[in-house]
Formats: sequence, C-alpha cells, structure tokens
Amino acid sequence: MKLLIINPGSTSTKMSVYENEQSILDKDLTHDIAELGKYEKITDQYEFRKGVILDAMKEAGIELTELDAVVGRGGLVKPLTGGTYAVNEVLMRDLRIGVQGEHASNVAGLIAHEIATMIGKPAFIVDPVVVDELDPISRISGHPWIERRSIFHALNQKAIARQYGKEVGKKYDEITVVVAHMGGGISVGIHNKGRVVDVSNALNGEGPFSPERSGTLPVGDLAAICFSGTKTLPEVKKAITGQGGIVAYLGSNDVKAMVERAETDEKAKLIIDAMIYQIAKEIAAVSTAVNGKVDAILLTGGLAFGKYITEGIENRVKFITDDVRVYPGGHEHLALAQGALRVLNGEEQAKIYG
Repeated sequence: MKLLIINPGSTSTKMSVYENEQSILDKDLTHDIAELGKYEKITDQYEFRKGVILDAMKEAGIELTELDAVVGRGGLVKPLTGGTYAVNEVLMRDLRIGVQGEHASNVAGLIAHEIATMIGKPAFIVDPVVVDELDPISRISGHPWIERRSIFHALNQKAIARQYGKEVGKKYDEITVVVAHMGGGISVGIHNKGRVVDVSNALNGEGPFSPERSGTLPVGDLAAICFSGTKTLPEVKKAITGQGGIVAYLGSNDVKAMVERAETDEKAKLIIDAMIYQIAKEIAAVSTAVNGKVDAILLTGGLAFGKYITEGIENRVKFITDDVRVYPGGHEHLALAQGALRVLNGEEQAKIYG
C-alpha cells in the first residue's frame, strides 16, 4: 500500500509518502510568512498548501495514481473517540468552521479529500487532538461552570501504546499503560483497555509545565492577575500556551541547552527538576484511575531523548511499575500511515464522523 501523509504546521507543511510502514519520501515544506499572511483564515491556505504538496510529489517522481489512500492529520473538530475516520462532508464542514478553534491541522483533511477524490481513492484522518474518551468522573472539574476537556497528543500517544502492545504480544484493548508525551507541550494519559479514560489537557493549562506551556496554575492567583488590569486576555493566553513553562523561567525553550546549563546554574537545575517532578506527579495521579494497576509507563516525544529527564522521571514512578520504557521523538507520520493501513488491510473499519 502506498500512502500520502499530510501534516500541516503553522509555518510549514510536513508530508511523507509511505509504502506500508516504510517512509520513501519525507519533506518539510517551509512557507514564507508573508505568503501565509495573505490569507484571512488558516483554511483559506488550502489551495496554496495543496499546490506545494503536489509540486513536491511531482519533483520526487511519484505519480498520484500510485497512491492507495491519502491521510491527513486531524484538526479541531468535535470531540470523538479514537480511530481512523473517513473524510466526509460533515467532517470537512467542521474543519472549515473550526468548531473547537483554528489550527493548521484543520487544512489537512480538506487537502487529503481533494487529492484522494482526484484519483478515486479514500481519504482519512487518524486520532486527532480532540479524541475524547474520558470517563464521566474524569470530566468533573470542581465547579459546574467548567467541564474538563480532552485535548492532547492523541496520535502519538495511541501509536506508542499500540507499539508497546506489539512488543508484549497484546492488542491495544488488552493493555493498561500510562503514556507521557513530552515535547513543546506535555500530555499524560492513562490508556485502559483501548480508551484514554483520563488525560491532562495539554493545550489549555493542565498537567505539568513544559518548555512552552504553564500547565496547571494556582487558579486564585491567576484570577487575580486576570482582573488586575496589568495583563490583557491575549497576554494571559500566551502565558499559558506559548510563553509559559521553561521559556518563562529561563528565557529559552531549548531543553537540551537548559539541561546542560543546569550543571552550573542552580536556577536552571531547579526548573528542570521541577518539570521532571511535575511529570512524575501527573503519571502517579492518572494511575489512580485504575487503582495503580498499570502494565507499563511509556515516555515519548522530543524530551524523551534526554537521559537526565527520563531517568529522573523513572526514579520517581517506578514504585508504580518496574516497566518504564522510552520511545524518543514523535512518530506522527508512521502513526497516520498505520491508522490508514488498519482500515485498508481489513483490521478495522473506518469510523464515520457526524
């Protein structure tokens, strides 16, 4: 099976072509900010980004007719259960609207559908960030004004959990694992028999702080800042996502450099150790969803390349289970390919959005 993978970011479009689970083409197509600035909404960039992808395919000598399916990263649509979804008219409408917000990934499903339609092949999205499988008890926040929401690195988390399942000879719905995705944002989820029954909202201020996000903040103090007249709403939002965490404390989101700095800088060491502590604390917290009966703890994302970080976490959580495994980096394109292959190979049916 040959698959085109589409993964748009804010200023670039990453794309790959896979033959089964093997990548044969990887491109990170960077876009000029001035060019993107011409478009009022992200979804207005659809034709521009599609053209860039088609040009890259042509340059690589890969014909569209060789493809068996096109797979886009899922966007901010309505909450849904995990899995592979066929791109339909309802899904495309909600991607255009941005029912839970605007994000570059909203464009992926639209482009995937257009290219797939050109060659009479199916288009899919897989495990978007709005996957919501929370238990009812997990939704309770502490005040009826606010319900906890599930927004996290679902694609990579579920892919790593499935990878662990293969390693131990079990299916995803037969295992119970904690997965900590650690990148610019950090999400920690408990995967219980095929469902993420609790997870920190990695986008809007929950869980551990990260290189660029504040994580959970003391709400009374945050409320006081919001009404102090010293900060605007956009400034507060940036402090939560984009300018929080390590970059706020140390002036850099380069964690590798900050870990090196921590060898001689007491403040840097304190902040890095505090992040490790908070990640470990969140892992322990979500483990209570299954009364601590966890098969394994899986650490993934870019920060998992750092031995100081992974060993620091393991030392604090191995009382839960001795099986702590590290899967460095992101595996998004492989996860998208695997999601489509499960459908194309008849292992599962594509889900219908609506």
